[in-house]
Parts: sequence; structure tokens; C-alpha cells
Amino acid sequence: MRVTICAVGRLRAGSEKILIDDYLARFDRTGRALGLGPARVVEVEDRKGGGMAAEAELLRRALPKGALICTLDERGKMLTSPAFANRIADWRDSGRGDLAILIGGADGLDPALRAGADFSISFGAMVWPHMLVRVMLCEQLYRAATILAGGPYHRA
Repeated sequence: MRVTICAVGRLRAGSEKILIDDYLARFDRTGRALGLGPARVVEVEDRKGGGMAAEAELLRRALPKGALICTLDERGKMLTSPAFANRIADWRDSGRGDLAILIGGADGLDPALRAGADFSISFGAMVWPHMLVRVMLCEQLYRAATILAGGPYHRA
């Protein structure tokens, strides 16, 4: 199952980008034998200032055709890392070829886009900067792959 992270905003070179690239490379290596990956990031940017509705349209265009849509949202379901890994495995095992994980802009995701998602995940009640959320998501994808592979990275 391919994973596409669709995110509003452009990530500049720096420590976040280094971490994201590292975790996605690890995910791709570990996930390959599990039928997971590759993972990629698709960035969209509303240059015309159309707000959440315009961002939602750009995100919709970035989605792989037929992808399962999972949003990151403070109202989403909080999962443990093993539960997240099992959810990914269930989606893969149900024959889904693509998983798209959406990260909104500064104002979050458009309500209509959130309502149309197949699933929504929260990283807690706090609001996180979306650049940091990207790093956290990529780390959790790698952690999920290691959990499914039975590797020692996740210790719980």
C-alpha cells in the first residue's frame, strides 16, 4: 500500500526536512517486505489566499485516485502506536492500494473535506505546528512498520 502525505504549505530545507526524509526512507526499507510503501509527501499551497475551501480543493487534486483518506485533526481518534500500526495493516489487508494522509494549513482542514474522510487521527488535544506534525507522522509511519515487522524499535 502506497502512502501519500498531502500537506498544505511548503517545507523549507532544515532539520524538519532532514527528519522527514530519514523517517520516510526507513519506512520504505522496513515496509517493503510488508507490502507498505513507498511513502511520499505532496505539498500544496494556496497562493491566491482562498482559505480552507481553496486548500481543500488543492488537497483533493493531490489525492491518488481511489485512495483511502485519513485526516490529521484535533477532533480525530487518538490511537496508540500499535493501534495505528494495526489500522494500517487492516487497510492494506483489505486491498487498499493507496493511503492518503491529509495535513491542513494554519486554520486546519475544510469541514467538508474532514466529513468526507474515511478516518481521522488526532495527535492529542493540543494543536501542533503542521511542520512538526509532518515529522511526527513520518516517525509514526516508520514505527508502525517496525511494529508490524516485529522489530525492536518500538518498546512498550
